[in-house]
Amino acid sequence: MVDGINGEILRDEGRLKEGFMVKILNVKSSRREEMVDITSYVDGVIRGWGIQEGICYIYVPHTTAGVFINEHADPSVVQDIQGTLARLVPYGKGYKHLEGNADAHIKATLVGTSQMVFVRGGRLQLGTWQGIFFAEFDGPRTRRVFVKVLEG
Repeated sequence: MVDGINGEILRDEGRLKEGFMVKILNVKSSRREEMVDITSYVDGVIRGWGIQEGICYIYVPHTTAGVFINEHADPSVVQDIQGTLARLVPYGKGYKHLEGNADAHIKATLVGTSQMVFVRGGRLQLGTWQGIFFAEFDGPRTRRVFVKVLEG
């Protein structure tokens, strides 16, 4: 369980290399479709590295998962997003993709696989109610989320 939403950060791997930093978060989902709030983990990367100014990139290298920024104060917003995507792109509705997960590919395309957030004063510059969510559309699985920070 992560921040009251099902899902789990299993481990992270970090590297520092000549002017850029990358951290890999491994997220384990427990359902086919699930939104996991990873805000505190991404913020922890920034604080852990002592970054004061820069740009934080969050990237999900999967074709049936994504990442988005939206309200995380009220969990019903994420439920509404998930429900709307399910209505727009229903599971098993005669898609041509033979693996049976075409809806997951389409949802990941709509949500996107990357986000960018400015870092200022050692903190992510998210709005008051904003959070960063990993979006699983073909779970349960263990997925990677890359967090890269460029200082400056």
